[in-house]
Amino acid sequence: MEEIPEEVLVKQKYDELIASCKANYQLGREDENNIFRAFNIAYHAHADTRRKSGELYIFHPLAVAQIAVSEVGLGPIAVICALLHDVVEDTDITLDTLRAIFGDRVARIVDGVTKIDKASMIAEQNEDFSSQAENYRKILLAMCDDAYVIFLKLCDRLHNMRTLGSMKDTKKLAISSETQYLYIPLAHRLGLYNIKTELDDLVMQYTNPDKYAEIESKIKKSVGTELKLKECFTAPIRDLLDKNGFHYTIKTRVKSVYSCWKKMQNKGVQFDEIFDLYAMRIILDIPGGNEMMEAELRKIEKEECFKVFALITGLFRPQPTRFRDWITTPKNNGYESLHTTVMSPIGRWVEVQIRTTRMDSIAEKGMAAHFLYKEAHPDEVVQQTPLEQWLGQIRTSLEDPNKNALDLVEEFKETLYTKEIYIFTPKGETIKLPSRSTVLDFAYAIHSELGDHCIGAKVNARVVPVGYRLHSGEQVQVLTSKKASPAEEWLGEVQTPRAKEHIKDYLRNEKKQYYEEGERKLHAFLDKSNIAVTPERIARMRLFFNSDSDIDLYYRIATGNITEEAMKQCFHLSRSKPQLLFLQPYQQLFDGDQRGDHLPSAQGQHKSITTSPFLADTKYDNFETQPAPCCKPVQGDRVVGIVSNERIMVHRTNCPTAIHEMSTHEDRIVRVRWRPGEKIAFLTGITITAIDRKGLLQQLTRIISEDMDLNMRAITLETSEGVVHGLIMLYVHNLGSLDQLIKSIRGIDGVEQVQRV
Repeated sequence: MEEIPEEVLVKQKYDELIASCKANYQLGREDENNIFRAFNIAYHAHADTRRKSGELYIFHPLAVAQIAVSEVGLGPIAVICALLHDVVEDTDITLDTLRAIFGDRVARIVDGVTKIDKASMIAEQNEDFSSQAENYRKILLAMCDDAYVIFLKLCDRLHNMRTLGSMKDTKKLAISSETQYLYIPLAHRLGLYNIKTELDDLVMQYTNPDKYAEIESKIKKSVGTELKLKECFTAPIRDLLDKNGFHYTIKTRVKSVYSCWKKMQNKGVQFDEIFDLYAMRIILDIPGGNEMMEAELRKIEKEECFKVFALITGLFRPQPTRFRDWITTPKNNGYESLHTTVMSPIGRWVEVQIRTTRMDSIAEKGMAAHFLYKEAHPDEVVQQTPLEQWLGQIRTSLEDPNKNALDLVEEFKETLYTKEIYIFTPKGETIKLPSRSTVLDFAYAIHSELGDHCIGAKVNARVVPVGYRLHSGEQVQVLTSKKASPAEEWLGEVQTPRAKEHIKDYLRNEKKQYYEEGERKLHAFLDKSNIAVTPERIARMRLFFNSDSDIDLYYRIATGNITEEAMKQCFHLSRSKPQLLFLQPYQQLFDGDQRGDHLPSAQGQHKSITTSPFLADTKYDNFETQPAPCCKPVQGDRVVGIVSNERIMVHRTNCPTAIHEMSTHEDRIVRVRWRPGEKIAFLTGITITAIDRKGLLQQLTRIISEDMDLNMRAITLETSEGVVHGLIMLYVHNLGSLDQLIKSIRGIDGVEQVQRV
């Protein structure tokens, strides 16, 4: 078959883009001209550039624009910005040029999605500096001004993830980690569920490919079951809805690979035990809905959805614990729907989602649907959405120049997945707070002065402390005292950014009073020790004592929290403890956790105990390499190295700690592989949940010690109401033996769950 020239393919992609625009919008002549102008600029600006895959670079902005239109539902402005989103960063075209041609909004959006030039960043004298975090802050600030920035950034990230295969391994892990760290939570918060689901799956393909392939294969094998369900489940529902005169559409879906894996991890179940693998969506069309007032439409929508719910649960037996009403109380991203899970005729649980076409549009396009409505009705006064209120709340925090970018992004992330509760004041007013909020959060939500002097509260007439976690529907009266003031431990008692900021500001101002005294004490110590005072040495002390700032460091010195002896240790002025050299060959028996948790096997005891089981790039030959204690990798796991203080910590690629590090410090990623031929035992752990019975412990130890010939380091079993919860720490040689052990333990009668730690 003859290959199509690239120029022809580019024109085809452009024509498809214009067709999608016209299908979704009344595309005016001026909009079409501007899109063509933007395409021409991007095409010529990227003319000499190719992607890692070898294709012309222009295919990327065209694909991002297509995603923006067809998958998010954005309009002409988004298409123009998507086509131009890389020209400022990668070519000689400036923002002023774009502003002159397309106006201020296009220039502002393109600037928002453009990375900060690394050369313009001045790295701070500590390890916490992260150019990635600075870019996150820039994007999030731009998002507060125009939500199109983050919509386009998500479209850009989705296409990058779809085409990640041509990148080198460390780059794949870095981009996947960034995606999991920030972009997936953002897609969730914005209600872009289709994009979130696909990003979840794509990230798993690169961070946990073996498990992804295993679950994907099992889902494909379930196709026969899905066809049976359609025959015996969908048909009766259609008959019922038709008989009752509903106008509707039915869609079905199978749970995504990542969702299955997440459920298996959270619930400790096997694939066959996932009871909501299949889902059906019933989308109701409300006749004449477009002509109704909003309040009237919502009332009718709710009534119709509950009518269908009653019909479905009358036809099939529902699971009582699986009912969710997101219509009466929508999610904070605007999502509305009724969810129930019913038993199908073939013995499979099926989740049924009931919603209207308006609700489905919000579910598909998330908060983008609201912004599109506002653009289509510029003269109509539209109430602020929860998203706009949320953006307004986080803007102040993001704009603070004195805050570390990493801390800001971490604070921001905390707001993304948080569920909400509704608390009542003594006068009956409603205060909306994140779940797990405390009395202190409530007090600060009302007024900062109330929070600063809070000593507790009356919750439903019962006195509780400041750290009491509130529950939806409770009525709270804050108790205060003029003598009370914020304390360091309060930071561990609050959830909301507002409360944390007020407490930190108060403590920061308190600490400033000790600044001069602490500085004087430090300078006196350094002078006495003949050490010059330099910014580098102060930064070294901040790092050594884990202080957030100079103010915190001087405060701790002034109050005696950091002693002179501790400062001597920081500068290696105190004599180190004598070493018992004759004990060193046995040291690893006692501190395996600190030394990498690997022991030489019986066959390999002649090898040096310090031999690393890993091989890193040759430029890191002088670095100590050891398994990370957080995820305890074993031979056969896919691993990645993270550099820290001339040491390489080796993590599993799906380890949350590694993902956090890779998403904020890409420059610390090191390619690491297992050393061939090494037979070393690694410490790992498994958790067990089982029905308590006589002989269970004996069976467990027989399988581990006799059948598998593995050494146990520790075993803990606790029984409560006839159920055993256990943790076993043991040494295994490779992933295969660990998987075989888990499979064998699952075969014991009464064992419900077995999971790797």
